[in-house]
Amino acid sequence: MSESGAPPNEAAEELRFDHVGIQVAELEPAIAAFTRFFGYRQATAPVVNTRHQVEVVFLEKAGSSPIKLFRSIADPKRLPPKLHHLAFRTDQLDEAVRALEAAGARVLNAPAPGEAFDDEPIAFLFAGGLNVELVSTDKRRARLPPTPAK
Repeated sequence: MSESGAPPNEAAEELRFDHVGIQVAELEPAIAAFTRFFGYRQATAPVVNTRHQVEVVFLEKAGSSPIKLFRSIADPKRLPPKLHHLAFRTDQLDEAVRALEAAGARVLNAPAPGEAFDDEPIAFLFAGGLNVELVSTDKRRARLPPTPAK
């Protein structure tokens, strides 16, 4: 039992933090802001994820967790930026989805290829009051070459 009294979820022990997903109205101004304010650099060219109707770009910074910025390509409303999800990597995606669902998580999108992840499977769940993305790889489509150090 954990301190909360809940039994431990063995599949959760295998999950590793991968990135944070932030929904933005437009990619370019958001990329510029994260570069200017936080020192992140654009790590991928924009990739359209047709299954989720979003355009995605990854930002990276040495010694820090990646950030995935995305904008809706289906919804004409321009919503303000907001934290959308936390993402965790797992080597056993289907098993992790089943275990989290058994523990009470709600599956929002069953495992399916994710274009931003070179078509490796991803899934979305609602767990612990948060949107959670599970990914099975560290691959990123349209990765840009590293920026030379100054």
